[in-house]
Amino acid sequence: MSMMRTILALLPLLLPVSGWAEEEEPLDPPPKPPEKPVVEKIDDSHYRIGQVTLDKATREIRFPAAVNMVEGPLEFLLVHVRGKVHESLFSTEVSPTHLNLAFTLLRYTPSPELYATDSPPEHEAGSKFPEVAADVKAAARVNIKVEWSDKGEVKSFPVNDWVLHTTTAKAMPAGPWVYGGSEFSAGRFQAESTGDMIAIFLSSAALLNYPGQDDRDDDVWTPFTKRVPPIGTKVTLVISPNSPVKTDTKP
Repeated sequence: MSMMRTILALLPLLLPVSGWAEEEEPLDPPPKPPEKPVVEKIDDSHYRIGQVTLDKATREIRFPAAVNMVEGPLEFLLVHVRGKVHESLFSTEVSPTHLNLAFTLLRYTPSPELYATDSPPEHEAGSKFPEVAADVKAAARVNIKVEWSDKGEVKSFPVNDWVLHTTTAKAMPAGPWVYGGSEFSAGRFQAESTGDMIAIFLSSAALLNYPGQDDRDDDVWTPFTKRVPPIGTKVTLVISPNSPVKTDTKP
């Protein structure tokens, strides 16, 4: 199958329809629809979608971002530059649609496990959640690390190390994030519409969410100021499977 036919065949998978979460507030004015994604082959293993690169052998995804905050309450790890930048550690110009296509091409499976099927009050956890098979949960879990250049030296750390829990005075516990795939609502792909990309405080619009304790508390998370470089520092976010899975992925 040609590259373009593959893209067209997979585009519907970018916008998973679901009814398990309330709609997020869209950007005002709403963003222009992204141009049709084009997958560019770099070599036998690597591909590029806009500013996103993916490796079909390791299922690693890489894209540029910048430090957006060094203090203050966090609800997001990453948002689009037109999104909720006042509460996100990083911002990026990368299209959420492009990033989601990378997940789709690498056969990541979205899990709705974090989204209550009832309607809990704002800032409170629900009591009913969808049943999700263990293999789907495992396939949806990814690790995120941050890379940046410091005086000519490339450094790399788990991104959790840059987020501080103000009550425990410790870094966010190590562990994976959950790929939920965002949702399609009112004719719009919510990650693209809201700019939510990677959420600490649970967001149904975000592509990825933090699944740990206090994911419904918007007061306890801040940047780990002693570890985070200055605002504007260019970084690369690297997403990889939590448990390597053998695959014959062919973008």
